[in-house]
Amino acid sequence: MIRNYLKIAYRNLKRQKVSTSINIVGLAIGLATCILIMLYVQDELSYDRYNEKADQIFRIGLKLRLNGEDVSGPVFGPNVARDIQQEFPEVLKTTRILRGGDFVSYGTTSFKEDNLLFADSTFFDVFTMPLLKGDPKRALTEPNTIVLTEETARKYFGDQDPIGKVLSFGSEKTPYRITGVAENVPANSHFRFNMLASLPGYDGQHIGWAYNMNFYTYVVLPEKYDYKQLEAKISRLAEKEIGDELQQFLNLSPKQFREKGDDFGIFLQPLTDIHLRSPFGGTELSQGGNILYVYGLTAIAAFMLLIACVNFVNLSTATAVRRSREVGVRKVLGSVKGQLQQQFLIESVLLALIALIIGLLVAGFALPFFNQLTGKTLTLSFLTNGYVAAGLVTCTVLVGLLAGAYPAFYLSSFKPVLVLKGRGTAGRGSFNLRSGLVVFQFFITISMIIATVTADRQLRYMQSQKLGFNREQVLVIHDTHMLRNNEAAFRDKIIQSPQVIMGSISGQIPVGNSLLDNTTVMSRENPDKGVMSRFYKVDCEYIPTLGMRMVQGRNFSKSFATDSFAVILNETAVRALGWQQNPIGRELIGHIDDNGVKTYYRVIGVVSDFHFESLRQKIGPLVMFLGGNSGNILVKTHTDKLSQFLASLKQQWESFSPAAPFSYSFLDDRFKLVYLGELKTEQVLTLFSSLTIFIACLGLFGLATYTAEQRTKEIGIRKVLGASVGSVVALLSKDFIKLILIALVLASPIAGWGMNQWLKEFAYKVTIDWWIFALAGLLAVGIALLTVSFQSIKAALTNPVTSLRSE
Repeated sequence: MIRNYLKIAYRNLKRQKVSTSINIVGLAIGLATCILIMLYVQDELSYDRYNEKADQIFRIGLKLRLNGEDVSGPVFGPNVARDIQQEFPEVLKTTRILRGGDFVSYGTTSFKEDNLLFADSTFFDVFTMPLLKGDPKRALTEPNTIVLTEETARKYFGDQDPIGKVLSFGSEKTPYRITGVAENVPANSHFRFNMLASLPGYDGQHIGWAYNMNFYTYVVLPEKYDYKQLEAKISRLAEKEIGDELQQFLNLSPKQFREKGDDFGIFLQPLTDIHLRSPFGGTELSQGGNILYVYGLTAIAAFMLLIACVNFVNLSTATAVRRSREVGVRKVLGSVKGQLQQQFLIESVLLALIALIIGLLVAGFALPFFNQLTGKTLTLSFLTNGYVAAGLVTCTVLVGLLAGAYPAFYLSSFKPVLVLKGRGTAGRGSFNLRSGLVVFQFFITISMIIATVTADRQLRYMQSQKLGFNREQVLVIHDTHMLRNNEAAFRDKIIQSPQVIMGSISGQIPVGNSLLDNTTVMSRENPDKGVMSRFYKVDCEYIPTLGMRMVQGRNFSKSFATDSFAVILNETAVRALGWQQNPIGRELIGHIDDNGVKTYYRVIGVVSDFHFESLRQKIGPLVMFLGGNSGNILVKTHTDKLSQFLASLKQQWESFSPAAPFSYSFLDDRFKLVYLGELKTEQVLTLFSSLTIFIACLGLFGLATYTAEQRTKEIGIRKVLGASVGSVVALLSKDFIKLILIALVLASPIAGWGMNQWLKEFAYKVTIDWWIFALAGLLAVGIALLTVSFQSIKAALTNPVTSLRSE
């Protein structure tokens, strides 16, 4: 019996080439999309789960609200780990990580190592990071020791054994002895490193928790321990430690601090939540993901598969007219309803399995492009797992059964007497299931169009927003601190070039990863009011090089020796300090030494607000100090003869520092990298919107075919009575327009709400205007008309004699 079913199914699929091809293409694209998105989601959810103690590891972070701004973060002071380990016996292990980066050399070989981390000797007790060489218990116990990854060891030493060899760090040539070689850090880790160096020991002084907040602190708890209990205990300790610092620096008790609307505390964050659920963005050890994107892509995969199933239903019922007599003959010859249902379900499952094979091929070909789009290195190796392969086949069979269920029950319910007379498939009426399915398809399509247009507008808005500085034609020469005392001399030499307008030395670059310091500043006249501010250390040429605008006062100047104790504020800092009237000449409290002696800095100017972070964050208070910083030379250049200029720069660099490699970037390119995540989001939405539209059009084509065949005689009568081709086309298209408009009404509020939720991530954002919904509707209507026009015109041009003939 099964063999007979398969033979008949094969013949039917072969005979109906057009509908079979459309069904297979739709399902194949839906399944390929699901496979790719499943790979992405699985990878995102797997972050940090390679650690054997993943469910026991938690990171300690600071909750802080200051002057109405949430300035919480995942970092704490250096002694927090020690204090917690001593105070709470349930803490099995603690470890700290400190971010670094420097030039590293061995002999004549030198590299810039950005993925350099410092860690405690307990690092390997907390994280599962196997050593290929060396003892994990002793690798980082001594000062100035370092562990390399396998890839980094090969980069420096080839096939030689690196253990015991010494690397030199920075311009001071600080020696670090290699004590271990670790496996390469898994790609699904929330931190990555090429080198892991020993962290200096704990400061013997009791200096509090909120001092030098640059350390990521992790704890290991017993299995199944409720970390909220420890969180409550540490909160009580933090109340004392941070409270003492508030009293020392702000002269406020914790109660007084909270009475003015501010707050502080600690939180424990599960290790497996860091990648997808951390709100701290740029302060993380590496760029994180977003759980909303995971949910969104999962929904897209489900919707595309549903749309493909909808197509199957529509096309199957659309071809029911052609198969109605087959059903009638089978019933007359003794076939029962159940046998017919089995026949049609086997056909749908067979079609789904064929679509799976094609879908896997499509996914394989599309995977390199998808990896480029998402920045991942996904593979189809999961198919070698028998359980995964069996699960995929099972899911595909279920899809085939679900997609074929309605057509099977629908076709098998035909009455043989009626279908053999050609009247058994009438069913045109008001709103039926097929119409509802098309509304659903275009509900998804219109929602995707609205999302894509909104994401594109937000990206363009961020890229075109006035930043408060000029990023065009600014060359950034990296790592100039390697020149040491020759840094200023190198800058003075290159600005003599006719290609250079001006040059500045500073470690602060107002886009990308700047060396920013986040510290509380206080006014001398009102020391109780602290303002969390970013510090920039710049030279006299920084502001004019970047084309920033002074709104009050003056810039730093070499003519004023007292400018070493002067500051320039941005407009936001002036407002936060309550100095809107006459800020020039007022003083900030700077450094406080161990004896309580305070250093004061006088305000000499106010610079216009500029975006020193992504447009996701509001512009915060900023204080500029003169000098005391290096690391980059920013050069304002002319655009002509740029390649020759860069070549000459490299030669001059090598004359100053032959060991360190010459490295540069352009400020506008760095700016684009800041919004790479939004660009990828827009590209992903555009891709899946296009696929959704394509699959929806296949479904609409099926319904158009069905409608035209159902109304064949009606069209013939209309033509006999004088109806034109245009009026017939309009008649058939009118019903589809109604369906699109219904979908637009349903999709607009839901898609608008969803995109508003997404836009909440940005401090500076576009509005979702009415024309976006109108555009989505017009596009959907246009796409629908193009799709149905072929069948409508074909039906309108059919000879009415042929249409009205009964037999």
